[in-house]
Amino acid sequence: MTNENLIQYLYGIADNSLILGQRLGELCGHGPTLETDIALTNISLDLFGQVRSYFQYLAELSKDDLTEDDLAFLRKEREYKNLLLVEQPNTDFAYIIVRQYFFDVFHYMLLEKLQDSKNVNLQGIAKKSIKEVAYHQRFSGDWLLRLGDGTEESKQKVQQAVSDLWVFTDELFHVTKDDEAVIKAGHGVDVRLLKDDYYAKITNQLKQATLEVPETKYFQKGGKQGIHSEHMGYILADMQFMQRAYPDMKW
Repeated sequence: MTNENLIQYLYGIADNSLILGQRLGELCGHGPTLETDIALTNISLDLFGQVRSYFQYLAELSKDDLTEDDLAFLRKEREYKNLLLVEQPNTDFAYIIVRQYFFDVFHYMLLEKLQDSKNVNLQGIAKKSIKEVAYHQRFSGDWLLRLGDGTEESKQKVQQAVSDLWVFTDELFHVTKDDEAVIKAGHGVDVRLLKDDYYAKITNQLKQATLEVPETKYFQKGGKQGIHSEHMGYILADMQFMQRAYPDMKW
């Protein structure tokens, strides 16, 4: 395993929380109720806190004189390695919850295994973050049940969200060449081994919510290779504006 392998592996984890945190940040002041609004904002802040830990470690690994702000705000679109799932837009509340739940289940499983990493830095981040992600998973899972087993309109909307976002779930378990090297060294998690348990848990939750499990065999991918959807450019335009307009500004 090379230093560059580890750097790219870390981007593959950290960028998910960065972009999803940014998406949730867009909702501040727009939640359906005050309590839910605050909850979504707090989840966003949790994710950004985790991102800071990853990026501080990444800055230490980098041979260049980089800061966590440089890593967050000054990379080009193809340099971000987040999943396509997390960059999908806030179409409506049902989409927000389904996107969150699909990611939260995976995120919790990943951190659970990452606690056993040979890398003490990754161990520490995982142990610190997993309690937050347990709450995220409970929050999104409870809302999925409420929407699926709620009114006729809420059921229709959440079923549409499940059907539309399902095509992004398989990418959760794709492994890059950098991932392979880090996994082999015992520093990373082989996410392919999580796939069966993930779909079993998701399927069970959907059935409890009286929702249908999509049967599609077609899945979209590309984010982990830096090939993103049309939504990514708009996210970065918002997220990077201040840092590019006022270079070297310190918060």
